[in-house]
Amino acid sequence: MKRKQGPDARDIAVGQRVRALRLERGLSQTALGDRLNVTFQQVQKYEKGVNRLGASRLQAIAEVFGVPVNTLFSDSPAKQTDAKDSLFELVDSAGALRLLRAYSQLPNYTLKNALVQLAVGMAEDKTKPSKR
Repeated sequence: MKRKQGPDARDIAVGQRVRALRLERGLSQTALGDRLNVTFQQVQKYEKGVNRLGASRLQAIAEVFGVPVNTLFSDSPAKQTDAKDSLFELVDSAGALRLLRAYSQLPNYTLKNALVQLAVGMAEDKTKPSKR
């Protein structure tokens, strides 16, 4: 039996949750690494799913973020029809998180809707073929 190369989908999903929680808390990879007594490079590997997280490390991460360990686990990959549907996939960057925070601070529905329409329009323009 040939061994599959690359990270397992479950390891990637856990890593995405770690990254999303880290970004939400405003921690750098270095700061999280310091709290876990690992290098920032190791945190990068955890977040990408390249290196698996053992039980003790999962517990330590959950304690740093103040969440139950099961928060770090997603639904089974079979239940997810598309990785883009995952909340943790969507907030996997600092920019996405900043956009969500800005959206939540808008004072009324009209402004919120305008921002959504702008973002949707920009995304649709990107997917259309260029007319050049």
